[in-house]
Amino acid sequence: MPFALYILGLAVFAQGTSEFMLSGLIPDIARDLGVSLSAAGALTSAFAAGMVVGAPLTAIAGMRLPRRRALLAFLVVFVLVHVAGAVTTSFAVLLLTRVLAALANAGFLAVGLAAAVAMVPPGAKGRATSVLLGGVTLACVAGVPGGAVLGQALGWRAAFWAVALVSLPALYAIFRSIPDTAPAAPGGEGLPGVREELRALRDTRLLVVLLLAALVNAATFCTFTYLAPLVTGVSGLPGGQVPVVLALFGIGSFAGVSIAGRLSDTRPARVLVAGGIALLAGWALLAATAGSPVAAVLLVLAQGTLSFAVGSTLIAQALYAASAAPSLGGSFATAALNVGATAGPALGGLALAADLGHRSPPWVSALLVATALAVALLTRPARRLLHAPGGTPAGETPAGP
Repeated sequence: MPFALYILGLAVFAQGTSEFMLSGLIPDIARDLGVSLSAAGALTSAFAAGMVVGAPLTAIAGMRLPRRRALLAFLVVFVLVHVAGAVTTSFAVLLLTRVLAALANAGFLAVGLAAAVAMVPPGAKGRATSVLLGGVTLACVAGVPGGAVLGQALGWRAAFWAVALVSLPALYAIFRSIPDTAPAAPGGEGLPGVREELRALRDTRLLVVLLLAALVNAATFCTFTYLAPLVTGVSGLPGGQVPVVLALFGIGSFAGVSIAGRLSDTRPARVLVAGGIALLAGWALLAATAGSPVAAVLLVLAQGTLSFAVGSTLIAQALYAASAAPSLGGSFATAALNVGATAGPALGGLALAADLGHRSPPWVSALLVATALAVALLTRPARRLLHAPGGTPAGETPAGP
């Protein structure tokens, strides 16, 4: 894999830390700013909603710029809004900074995915995707628990400052390492290229894969957002152990992305079928056995692995299905993932607000995965995906092992 891919992964690490770190900071933010736990959880939904809207819009804007310049512009905005979030005393302003950070993150990820798949052979999109998503999983392993430790020791604002500081080396590295290629639009012409690429959304196979990705990611975020109150309020773990639990989820997610990187180009059906069934069972078991600290910890590790193995494989399959949209395909995948990341915490918050207890988010996650499995079994485009030669969508050449 080209070294520049790992530079993009470094920036994604900072952005992933920002997106996920609230799972360990929500109780402190709620107390400090005088809002309810479910209201503070809306910060995660706001970030995801900003990415849903921002992914296609910022990707279209980025098509008019050389990729290095677009990546640098998005990352500068990302840093500045984190500084604003670190100093504000208003929940409304903090909510706004999360939306703006999400817009910048969406643009960066959409352009980054397009740049990544352009750097590798046609049959290695899954491997390229896994490198970028490796930054997200490392954020879960190190960045998110680190943010939780900072939040407990110095207050939640310290975590926002840390994200801004970690992003600065990535800015320099991108400037030095990413080629300043021409605009991604065909011929640099903008709107005609945009219209042509948007036609890819007429492909029902692509739409079904995007729906599956949204459902699986909704399940992941539904429980992950409220993991801290689950393990402290139900499992009985002390608050100081929350960073450890978050790190275990991150270790599992890194393992899941690694699995997807090896199999998503050649054997996606095995990951999606077996992984999806195990994912459903795991969320139900977590909800049922969360009262046991040992069971909860083991299942957090397992669910991190399964969620990211299945989710990363779906992203790769979306990029294959969107081969007619080389510049906007990444934005389609980003938007779908964040539709899920918006709906998941919102549904978990509704369950909590209805006094269904801290076990309710994993039950909602199980229901979302069950829905995804039903869609996969009952729709013809999904069955075509699962039975295509080598597991890859029709029209693509499977990558070598």
